[in-house]
Amino acid sequence: MTWPLTDEDLTALGERVAAVCGDAVSGSSVAFGELTVTAPAARIVETLTRLRDDPEFQFHQLIDLCGADYPQRPLRFDVVYHLLSMTRNRRIRVKVETDEDTPVPSVVEVFPAADWYERETFDMYGVFFSGHPDLRRILTDYGFHGHPLRKDFPMTGYVEVRYDDVLKRVVYEPVKSVEFRDWDFLSPWEGADYAKPGQGYPHELPGDEKAETAP
Repeated sequence: MTWPLTDEDLTALGERVAAVCGDAVSGSSVAFGELTVTAPAARIVETLTRLRDDPEFQFHQLIDLCGADYPQRPLRFDVVYHLLSMTRNRRIRVKVETDEDTPVPSVVEVFPAADWYERETFDMYGVFFSGHPDLRRILTDYGFHGHPLRKDFPMTGYVEVRYDDVLKRVVYEPVKSVEFRDWDFLSPWEGADYAKPGQGYPHELPGDEKAETAP
């Protein structure tokens, strides 16, 4: 394969990965010049080990591991692994799905760099990783309640922190008013009033669905 890889090259690579990994891979797709492979969560260690060790693939580097939340799905969370082959100049994305209660096997034994990535995904989304050597929060503090990157997490959080002068220590208190995010998926920069040169009335930008129609 020559660089850059075409969609046809990536499709062929995805088919080859599926053929070599067998049931440890459940499908593949190509979009925006990137190959995504899906795998059963219970087989992720086997899948990543094969992608790392097979001389045909040589994905020796885990460059990212993150989560994504789709609350409308029964398996609401994606755990996403991005791998890089320096020797073959290729990238691949591997996805697994899970819910709030079912842990995903830790891949720390395959890629030690996954240690803090998995802790961050646990902290931000509440995804559990079985077999992780030290699964605890990494970005929020130990008294934090909830997981901030879940779509149903309130903007204000559940608790607030203040210093109590009587107790002479930091205390946590429930937030009295909880507001939830309004997900309209539009740009926060849209909807502003822009003066049209020489006319002085609000003017909507192209594609600005939040703007009011000018008189």
